[in-house]
Amino acid sequence: NAKNFASVTTGQMEELTTMAKLYGAKGLAFIKVENGKWQSPLVKFFTDEEKAALTAKLDIAEGDLVLFAADKWEIVCEVLGRLRLRIAEYQKLTVASTALDFLWVTDFPLLAFDAAENKWNAVHHPFTRPKAEDVALIDAGEYGKARAEAYDVVLNGVEIGGGSIRIHEQDLQAKMFSVLGVSEADQQAMFGHILRAFRLGAPPHGGIAMGLDRMVMLICGEQSIREVMAFPKNNRGIDLMSQSPSEVDARQLRDLGLKLAGEKPPA
Repeated sequence: NAKNFASVTTGQMEELTTMAKLYGAKGLAFIKVENGKWQSPLVKFFTDEEKAALTAKLDIAEGDLVLFAADKWEIVCEVLGRLRLRIAEYQKLTVASTALDFLWVTDFPLLAFDAAENKWNAVHHPFTRPKAEDVALIDAGEYGKARAEAYDVVLNGVEIGGGSIRIHEQDLQAKMFSVLGVSEADQQAMFGHILRAFRLGAPPHGGIAMGLDRMVMLICGEQSIREVMAFPKNNRGIDLMSQSPSEVDARQLRDLGLKLAGEKPPA
């Protein structure tokens, strides 16, 4: 519910719809509340009881704009989250604000299924520790329900840090590799040193990485980290100060034993 945003313009609504599609939605449904009436093609599908329930749940009042998305949970969360931030920019809700609203994001999913590859992938990385109470879910094959010991810290809607607690037991790490489709032979070939170290004994460990550039951006009241970076790249990914990326000298490639893709061998 975008409070007091029923005055949204046609251009803004088109931009929001385009943004919703960009992040995976099929479209964007809405209800405007103006002059005591709900204005939307959707209204005819709601009973009075359903309208009353929505009003109570979303605190709908005169002048509000209610946006709807229907898809997979992950897509809907991504779409509505992006729209929420854009509408806040439209309404200038944080301009000149001195508020410091911190938020910890926890209970991240441990694994996500990739339909294209027909396999499970780690949402964070394969060394992230599952929550102790969710290990049984992994044993039962309910991978999508398992949560990770991972966390993000957010300030005023901007992620300023993230991290996780790592696995430190050999058997649990091997189990995670198996879920990810890594065979025992490949586990030993690629991660044997880690598994051996865990078998010999490793302490519980984890941490968090903070985004200094994002923190400076917030301190300075800027909307983009490009405004506080010494050498920001433009919208084409070019660093104008160092003219990077640029052509690489053939001698540099030779010294490194590299050959560019598509390069023709000498006659």
